[in-house]
Amino acid sequence: MRGLVANSTNPPNFKVTKATMAEFPALNGQSVSMAFLQFPAGGVNPPHIHPRSAELLFLVEGCMEVGFVDTANKLYTQTLQVGDMFVFPKGLVHYQYNADVSEQATAISAFGSANAGAVPTPVTLFATGIDDEILAKSFKTDVATIQKIKAGLAVKP
Repeated sequence: MRGLVANSTNPPNFKVTKATMAEFPALNGQSVSMAFLQFPAGGVNPPHIHPRSAELLFLVEGCMEVGFVDTANKLYTQTLQVGDMFVFPKGLVHYQYNADVSEQATAISAFGSANAGAVPTPVTLFATGIDDEILAKSFKTDVATIQKIKAGLAVKP
């Protein structure tokens, strides 16, 4: 992580560098981990959840729009400036978005678990083999629309 902050050039896509139990075994049993988040101009960390921890995000560069949806389906959003913090409760769908079209944004997230986990909502729904008909009925759309969404999530060679 030492060189990461000093060399945080503008990445072409959203990039996360994690320090969890998997990358740093000394965290085992310590109930903490962190992530260094780099957002290019217009970059997004798509909706996701952390099943084993809340997330505390601290913005160190740029500005960012963040939000989460609570269990009553209420959306909470905030526009962050450098030095601002935001908390995402454990297990709730949330996102981060750099709406600036010309400048990158950088943040550090802390977790109350050495293995917070990350479940990306788009991938979980559309790239895990759930039948297209089930998804179409669930989203009140047609199979062709579901297939377009899936095609947009496919890994490009």
